[in-house]
Amino acid sequence: MDKTMVIVGGGIGGLAGALAAARAGLPVRLLEQAAAFGEVGAGIQLGPNVVRVLQGWGLGDALARVAAFPARLEVRNALSAATLGVLPLGEHAVARYGAAYATVARADLHTLLLQAVQTHPVDLQLATILTQVQQDADGVHLQTAAGDRWQTPLLVGADGLWSRVRQHLLPQAQPRATGHLAFRAMVRQDSLPVMLRSQVVTAWLGPRFHAVQYPVRGGEWLNVVAIVQGHVEGDPQSWDHSANAAELRARLANAQAPLLDLIHTINDWRLWPLYDRPPVAGAAEQAQGRIALLGDAAHPMRPYLAQGAGMAIEDAQQLVASLEAQPRAVPAALAHYAQSRWQRNARVQARAIRNGKIFHLQGPLRVGRDTALRLLGARLLDVPWLYGYRA
Repeated sequence: MDKTMVIVGGGIGGLAGALAAARAGLPVRLLEQAAAFGEVGAGIQLGPNVVRVLQGWGLGDALARVAAFPARLEVRNALSAATLGVLPLGEHAVARYGAAYATVARADLHTLLLQAVQTHPVDLQLATILTQVQQDADGVHLQTAAGDRWQTPLLVGADGLWSRVRQHLLPQAQPRATGHLAFRAMVRQDSLPVMLRSQVVTAWLGPRFHAVQYPVRGGEWLNVVAIVQGHVEGDPQSWDHSANAAELRARLANAQAPLLDLIHTINDWRLWPLYDRPPVAGAAEQAQGRIALLGDAAHPMRPYLAQGAGMAIEDAQQLVASLEAQPRAVPAALAHYAQSRWQRNARVQARAIRNGKIFHLQGPLRVGRDTALRLLGARLLDVPWLYGYRA
């Protein structure tokens, strides 16, 4: 049997898994169904827990060349523009957690990981779609749409929310619609009026909506996402992501400057209906036998804790650590991986769901939330159990 592990999915999770494995000297074949490696989306926030992993993989300098490192997080009332709370980041995060808080364009992080993978002897295969997956005591048997057949000691599904590998392992439940829509845009800062430019993370909280903005690409670009409550029709896997700027402006019409001015300045928006799954309920949702799930294939989460990519990168780190600890017993290594990860991933999923409810509060509950943020500020915004974790 070929000793090469197979990872399915050429996104951030798959590349992170391939890089972690290759750095450990494990033979890897990475399968991507698209005809070219690429990443869609806009920006990603990386907490110190994730930046530490990337630095440990030797990517600290590469990250510094493409990311921004905001000095603080501000939470503001979208209807009054009043500042509700501030969390120091920058050097404060380095001192407290051993690494900075970074903000990066998703495509830049993807390229960074891909270039790192390409420095190792990883077998990268594009336009490859798995059609059959069967595992037995000896290995996992794979077949592709092109008719290729492989047997591998270990299959990793890192193929995202609509994971084909997960369908074979856990076919019962489909992703669920959250009832939230994300309008995303990324613009050059020098194309914006001076008063709309920013080098900090700002979260704007409004009734039934919120928006987040932060710098990327060394601060030269601004990433903006506005999340509103609503649904879209059609197949979510083939959704046309073009968005109507007028619709977003109407939904946020009660917001105040500078948020409203920023929304009106940007014309090129992309729209994503948000899906997730319930928090992971046990280790069997992370691995079974010789098949493991990583990132969104295992635990897709709402973006209200900014940890989707981060948990995939942590998964990759732990997966390889477990394999190194038990190199001759793949099922035992994957069981260790699953036990090490599922509760943390479930906690992050649950906290993200809770944050989304808090962000969109209305009426007296919204007033209470704002009062608590004014009184407690950084104590409510800091998340030591999240940022201080070391995979």
